[in-house]
Amino acid sequence: MKIYEDIVNKRSKLALVGLGYVGMPIAVAFSAHVPTIGFDINSEKIEKYKAGKDPTNEVGDEGVKNCSVEFTSDEKRLKEASFIIVAVPTPVNTDHTPDLTPVEGASHVVGRNLQKGAIVVYESTVYPGVTEDICVPILEKESGLRCGVDFKVGYSPERINPGDKVHRLETITKIVSGMDDESLNEIAEMYSLVVKAGVYRAETIKVAEAAKVIENSQRDINIAFMNELSMIFNRMGIDTLSVLKAAGTKWNFLPFKPGLVGGHCIGIDPYYLTYKAEELGYHSQIILSGRRINDDMGKYAAECLVKNLIKAEISVRGARVAILGFTFKENCPDTRNTKVIDIVKELREYGIDPVVADPEADSAEAKSLYGIDFVKTEDIKDCDAVILAVCHKAFEEMTEEDLSKMFKKGQKKVLSDIKGMLDRKEYEEKGYLYWRL
Repeated sequence: MKIYEDIVNKRSKLALVGLGYVGMPIAVAFSAHVPTIGFDINSEKIEKYKAGKDPTNEVGDEGVKNCSVEFTSDEKRLKEASFIIVAVPTPVNTDHTPDLTPVEGASHVVGRNLQKGAIVVYESTVYPGVTEDICVPILEKESGLRCGVDFKVGYSPERINPGDKVHRLETITKIVSGMDDESLNEIAEMYSLVVKAGVYRAETIKVAEAAKVIENSQRDINIAFMNELSMIFNRMGIDTLSVLKAAGTKWNFLPFKPGLVGGHCIGIDPYYLTYKAEELGYHSQIILSGRRINDDMGKYAAECLVKNLIKAEISVRGARVAILGFTFKENCPDTRNTKVIDIVKELREYGIDPVVADPEADSAEAKSLYGIDFVKTEDIKDCDAVILAVCHKAFEEMTEEDLSKMFKKGQKKVLSDIKGMLDRKEYEEKGYLYWRL
């Protein structure tokens, strides 16, 4: 195989299938070096990219305008590519079982347009075995080609961290794997074009798949431990962040904090691993325990707010509560699998219909997925309570005076600071009934 040479010398092209928070930065990075096709089934998204707009905010409008990616929603353009990267979402169903519909759909599209001699690399997070046991048969059926003879596959787990401007594709070591030494070498060479931090060659595709799924499971378990500590210390009247700051003076204490665990990585990936484990007859104990704790934190935060409203002698039913931030993480427009919606739902159970402000969020997405209409931060006033839910830069820059304007005058100000953004002593000294995880 000479795929790397052919693409570098512009005799062939590289294609990205799926242009979201993961695929878009990859496509733009490769386009600086080789001819790159960016394909997505969402034609509306493609038109935005063609117009130089970046709805993901991962590369920015200028990055989109100045790149040479050939954006298209025409799947037949994939026939021009000999190296195809699949970067589509892998969500879970309502029962927490893996939803492989996107990755299976992408495999059908790629298979229909797969040229002989090509390499297909999957980046989507999956449980070990999906690439070879599920995706390969689809590619073979759709293309009529034989894997290992007419085309080859590999797996290179994505490590894109939405909203993170420090840890980028170029600066994070890239795990690569291939079905044999030949494909592994081609894949490693191709990714070395854009990943300055270098590549790590995993022994097998299954090893690479497993490495990815445990990365986020490890974080999930550690955050669950912090959340459990937060619930314990809250009952003791001890500030959790103060405890963590003290414990953090030990050289090997891990710097995790309590919080809402949403998004399409940490809050989802562990379920892929436990699903496969159960298929093999093993029922996870630690991983699923962590998941249960983290899945309940939105409900817990809402309950704590209600208790503080009662302490402040404010009527709960009909209370005016504002929530600042709705995305699954800070400085990112993505609202998919946000755990802030759990706070909203739980407050509604108490007869509270909160108003939500988020200057960073994709408002159309929030309306479509959750029926949430945002208000402007500056329009929030006459509140009984405020919840600082997401640590957006815009909220970090707010002063005590800015927050004070959001409350009703003449009564206790009930403030829930989910992420611990504020100086607790400062706000308590100014009369706030302050709470944080």
